[in-house]
Amino acid sequence: MDAMDAGSLNSFSNLTGQSRWPLQEQMDRFIPNRSATDFDYAHCMLTGWKVKENESVCSPAREAYRKLLAEALNMNRTRILAFKNKPPEPVELFPSENLTSVHLTKSAKPRRHIPQSSERTLDAPDLIDDFYLNLLDWGSSNVLAIALGNTVYLWDASDSSTSELVTVDDENGPITSVSWAPDGRHIAVGLNNSEVQLWDSASNKQLRTLRGCHRSRVGSMAWNNHILTTGGMDGQIVNNDVRIRSHIVETYRGHQQEVCGLKWSASGQQLASGGNDNLVHIWDRSMASSNSPTRWLHRLEDHTSAVKALAWCPFQSNLLATGGGGGDRSIKFWNTHTGACLNSVDTGSQVCALLWSKNERELLSSHGFTQNQLTLWKYPSMVKMAELTGHTSRVLYMAQSPDGCTVASAAGDETLRFWNVFGVPEVAKTVQKAHHEPFSQVNRIR
Repeated sequence: MDAMDAGSLNSFSNLTGQSRWPLQEQMDRFIPNRSATDFDYAHCMLTGWKVKENESVCSPAREAYRKLLAEALNMNRTRILAFKNKPPEPVELFPSENLTSVHLTKSAKPRRHIPQSSERTLDAPDLIDDFYLNLLDWGSSNVLAIALGNTVYLWDASDSSTSELVTVDDENGPITSVSWAPDGRHIAVGLNNSEVQLWDSASNKQLRTLRGCHRSRVGSMAWNNHILTTGGMDGQIVNNDVRIRSHIVETYRGHQQEVCGLKWSASGQQLASGGNDNLVHIWDRSMASSNSPTRWLHRLEDHTSAVKALAWCPFQSNLLATGGGGGDRSIKFWNTHTGACLNSVDTGSQVCALLWSKNERELLSSHGFTQNQLTLWKYPSMVKMAELTGHTSRVLYMAQSPDGCTVASAAGDETLRFWNVFGVPEVAKTVQKAHHEPFSQVNRIR
């Protein structure tokens, strides 16, 4: 390069160096970055870079060079959206031990351990082996009531003490149902002679007797605030206002045989009833009438055997689970607003009772022949989470502790078993448990 050309270049460099900022401010033109421009690739794309037809014969070396050049210039269109080579390994920005701890915190919570054996077993002699009765209930004051023959016993879960509430005469007994009022102090006792007694458990005094509701035994009861709903072998369902003298305020008629299951929804607006006629009825308080029998909102006829097991879902107000007897063996789920059956699961054995978990989306069912087991299901997949065995006869009755963790089951084998099946609630998990002396594996309730 001669001196004049070198001087010109120096002058051009000085000029561009002096005018760089003014040009950027004026923004009158775009100067591309030539160092990042691939002129060979651009030329090939513009000219088409096609092999002439008469160049059909070429040396192997030239052909290999052409393939490498096409690959380098991205001319191999068949490899679009395909990796040329294995992608590089990601750069490890953090130490592996830190990554492990972060992954564990974001992963799903560990699977809860479900004990396969009962936590405690109590002897329950003279427990009536009758599918249609309801002889077990756990009140809000943490006291369990169980009817054994003509006697109601109370077992206080806080100190494991047992007391006798009432023993009825043979002409009035046996006791066919028990149900705690929401206050956890008052309890209703249904009798074989069609009467219902109301008791104060704190003072062990009878408050009153409800008569005229039914013509035969009262096998099922359910509370809705001050309203005690009773179901009898006569197929009638009666709402009793326990505050007033003339206690019968509403009557529901729809069952042709014994009413063996009654459950009010948490809102107190809907009542579910199950009967020996294989029917489930949904009753609505807004449709109730004191002048004439109230007509049902929905009549559900899908079960093929007696329906005693009823359970309202605690996290979905219009979801009801029902279980059929030995000829049906299914658990069905219902939308009680529309009356539609949402799902049906064949359990393989008689369904005696159902309980929803208060802490998780889980359902517990108790069964008869052949395994006499309790089965824990994950909802809504209905995958079996656990099967709890120990009873040697059908598990007729179940009740849930106020905190929702423990379930008591009573069976025809005259034993009462306690299962820690639903785990510990989140609040209780943070509190360190006090040390308790180990209890006897088998105790007598009387």
